[in-house]
Amino acid sequence: MPQFNPTPAHPVVDHVHGTAADGTRLQAVYLEQSAANVAVALIFAGDELPRIVHWGRPLPAAGRGEWLPNLYDASKPQRVSGALDETPWPSVLPTQAESWTGASRFEVSRDGVELFCRFAVRRITTDIINTVDISTVNTGDTAAVAVIAEDADQGVRLRWTCELLPSGLVRQRADVSNIGDGVLQIGRVELGFPVPSVATEILTTTGHHLRERSPQRQSFTIGRFAKASMVGRPDFDASLLLSAGVPGFGFEHGEVYAVHTAWSGNSVLSAERTPYTTGVIGGGEVLFGGEIALEPIADTVSDEVEAGAKTDTTTGERTTAAHGGPAADPWEPRRSYRTPWVYGSYGDGLNEVAARFHALLRAQHPNLSTKPRPVILNTWEAVYFDHDFDTLAALADKAVEVGVERFVVDDGWFGSRRDDTSGLGDWRISQEVWPDGPKSLKALAEYVHGKGMEFGLWFEPEMVNPDSDVAREHPDWLLAAVPGRGAAAGSHGAAAGSQGSAGSAARLPMQGRSQQVLDLTNPDAWRYVFDAIDGLIGELGIDYIKWDHNKLVTEAASPYGGRPAVHRQTEAVYAMWKALKANHPGLELESCSSGGGRVDLGILEYADRIWASDCVDPVERVDIQRYTSLLVPPEMIGEHVGASPAHSTHRPTSQRMRMATAFFGHLGVEWNLLKEPQGAIDELARWIAEFKKHREWFAIDTLVYADTGDPAIRLDGVVKPDRSAAIYRFTQLTTSATYPAAPVHVPGLKPEATYLIQPVPVNVDLGGGWNSAAGGGELEAAANGQTPLGWWTAEGIRLPGAALASYGLRMPSLHPANAVLFWAIEV
Repeated sequence: MPQFNPTPAHPVVDHVHGTAADGTRLQAVYLEQSAANVAVALIFAGDELPRIVHWGRPLPAAGRGEWLPNLYDASKPQRVSGALDETPWPSVLPTQAESWTGASRFEVSRDGVELFCRFAVRRITTDIINTVDISTVNTGDTAAVAVIAEDADQGVRLRWTCELLPSGLVRQRADVSNIGDGVLQIGRVELGFPVPSVATEILTTTGHHLRERSPQRQSFTIGRFAKASMVGRPDFDASLLLSAGVPGFGFEHGEVYAVHTAWSGNSVLSAERTPYTTGVIGGGEVLFGGEIALEPIADTVSDEVEAGAKTDTTTGERTTAAHGGPAADPWEPRRSYRTPWVYGSYGDGLNEVAARFHALLRAQHPNLSTKPRPVILNTWEAVYFDHDFDTLAALADKAVEVGVERFVVDDGWFGSRRDDTSGLGDWRISQEVWPDGPKSLKALAEYVHGKGMEFGLWFEPEMVNPDSDVAREHPDWLLAAVPGRGAAAGSHGAAAGSQGSAGSAARLPMQGRSQQVLDLTNPDAWRYVFDAIDGLIGELGIDYIKWDHNKLVTEAASPYGGRPAVHRQTEAVYAMWKALKANHPGLELESCSSGGGRVDLGILEYADRIWASDCVDPVERVDIQRYTSLLVPPEMIGEHVGASPAHSTHRPTSQRMRMATAFFGHLGVEWNLLKEPQGAIDELARWIAEFKKHREWFAIDTLVYADTGDPAIRLDGVVKPDRSAAIYRFTQLTTSATYPAAPVHVPGLKPEATYLIQPVPVNVDLGGGWNSAAGGGELEAAANGQTPLGWWTAEGIRLPGAALASYGLRMPSLHPANAVLFWAIEV
């Protein structure tokens, strides 16, 4: 259970001066969030960039003003033979000027010549600020430090900001400005968090479509390990977190440090050690050559740089007009570059690390608790492209019958989009499928609203089919591998030095899923998409948008700007999401990207939920959801009950397994209920009704995973903040070496309290569950025990939390690919 109070206390900021044993002038900054049980200490030696000398539990207050600077002498390494005069001791942005000999983490150039910067700190400011993120939601009092540093000889200024948030997350970012002559090209700005020597093991995730977030572990050896995402989004293989900790750290135990890059474009997470240092973990955006070029500004610590703290918290560049549209052309000259936030989370086990991210996202999205998550029915796996009014109206009737509250029409409603090869990008309602009149899409939206449900619609605004009107009419609106030079490139392309002769055709990137990428950095393309969506929201009364992003963004150059465009494309998407929400208060957006291809804190500042995977097979979903929830709270993860066999894997599973696996998340249905027997419909309705009794908890509960010695089982739960109650899910994925499976300990409860342990009523009976694949709706048994399990009754059993957390509780003996729910209620 996370070791922090969910009610934030006033943060602590100490800024003291001192002198090192060798006479070096020191400044020490200490940031603490006592309620979050975490603190960070920084040392500034002379005019050097800060070094993190403590990141963990709060340090004693007594005498801190006196001994805090001593952390410098306690940590600074001695000179050793065969090296430079200063042994490497990495700052938050190490360079060779401070004797860093690892991979370059700060790369800038002027006139094609790389610069070797040595930054001198000019100003340090500390404060307690009231943090307001992009969503304009107040997320609480934050302890902050900001630094202005310069390399005057090279003409580069750096503004580095570090914040310790109420949740205990620490985040840092940098603004780079050009104070020299000529254009400054930005290559890499990769911020780092040094970690202590006990962190010798790394956990990341890998994956592919339909198998996202698969964990992998390795030793934190000397050298560099990096997970880069280079397809214009984090992608399936992205590691939401890179975690480094003590050997064998798990969900419940083991000191662990984790980082995340809050950016929806190209990015990297890395871990690195050299023979001279302990590990550094961190990350940043990955830029293509020439993607960011900075014009000079005045050679002073200007108001422009200082004002950076008050601009967009992710990009620091252009905000969005309230009525939609970028405030300025994205290709206008820039004078500063702001990195994404790089977040760090510390904890005793991954449960605590994850809880800090969950607290941040919940603070940014108060609607998660004030508006309990509506149960969704999405039409994709129900009807695919086979749209018509009568079928979807009948499906809406079935949706109401089982308790659905939001009905979402997926792909196939627009243009010539009868399959995935044409029409994408033509955002007008298809008269062929949805003719004006009593059977129009508007009529369906009104029918859905009349049934008391919200109406949602699918879009994929960033992509087009080459076989579409928009691609034929505006070929210059497509991102290109080699952008052609014609009227479209104009002064932007010429100024940027785009390749090709005037009037030449653009070579397009390799196609994927019959798609190319629309250049949203072109203001005309941006305006076309925005106006189309904005108008349809008003016309149809759209409450919810499922926003997809299917093609890998490769060889992405803008014909309009004449440069690589992933950075500006990402900004353009943020701008559109922000503008749509500003124009339509209450509109909710889902980040879907072939499933879980775009999950990050950049998009999650706007997104109200994510689609974790296109695979709804519950056996696969168990770990997809588990490792996605290291970053995302479960109520923001779309978790749907699908058909059996699953469309993606053809694996048959029980309805109980499918419903239990989706129970803690943003519950939905991805299933053609018109083809199901009434018994299955009634069973689904019972589970949805049970979910609704608890979903208000789920938006504030702490998610916990148990560490088990049996790889065949999983135990996870949601625990009330005061630990007075919890619901747990036990899953038997495969057969266990022990038969029946050994007892499992139950985490998160108060050791001294006594709890009533009972099966959740919908699954007291383990002998019945509808399996529609087995003959059209027959009852099947989930359990294989041949005698009753003593406590698995409606009456349950009473046990102290201490007993449940030690030798634990015997679970029902289940067939593989089955799951059950039980709860613990303090008595």
